[in-house]
Amino acid sequence: MIVSVHQPQYIPWLGYFDKIKKSDCFVFLDDVQYKKREYENRNKIKASAGAHWLTVPVITKGAYFQKISDVLIDNAQRWQEKHYKAFEFNYGKAAYFKNYLPFLEEIYLQKKWVNLVDLNIFIIKFVLKELGIGTKIYLESQVQADGQATDRIVNICRKLTCDSYLSGIGGTAYLKEEKFSSAGIKLIYQDFKHPEYPQQFGEFESNLSVMDLLLNCGPQASKYFA
Repeated sequence: MIVSVHQPQYIPWLGYFDKIKKSDCFVFLDDVQYKKREYENRNKIKASAGAHWLTVPVITKGAYFQKISDVLIDNAQRWQEKHYKAFEFNYGKAAYFKNYLPFLEEIYLQKKWVNLVDLNIFIIKFVLKELGIGTKIYLESQVQADGQATDRIVNICRKLTCDSYLSGIGGTAYLKEEKFSSAGIKLIYQDFKHPEYPQQFGEFESNLSVMDLLLNCGPQASKYFA
């Protein structure tokens, strides 16, 4: 049994979903400290002039050490309308924009979000269904694994009785590999090669939000995941 973990990100890139697909269990790290300028509250879509950032404003003043599960969205800013219009303007002519219009309207025009984690997980679960990925999903706060850094991940593996851990390639910089071997857990590094797919606006650009893939490829999107 393979487990992978990650912070719940906003409209994540393809590599995020590739890791989930290659796992039997996936854990949302909602019980760790929120960090600014990461991908928990922002991601990129493609505009005619190139990559365009979409950022969900969050409240961080006086809450430097807050957990991801506690992060509140700053709804004093009209971010939902702004993000909806960005998708409409940049993807209105995409092949499958109309297919996903009800979803975009639900996210940005109908629902009101309070906690960032709820927004992110709602979107991720929708995308998983669209891609036909049936990996079991858990919240770290439900698993209740203690420890820090590598110890925390090892304990998550133990809690879920998984014998293998799938890490992003960036894990080579901070994971203590000997702790996995000592615990009898196999450490695997993700080998994700970004595919090219039909895309608007000239040359192909990688590492965008998965929404770029869905809006351009629709039901064909799943074939770009090995």
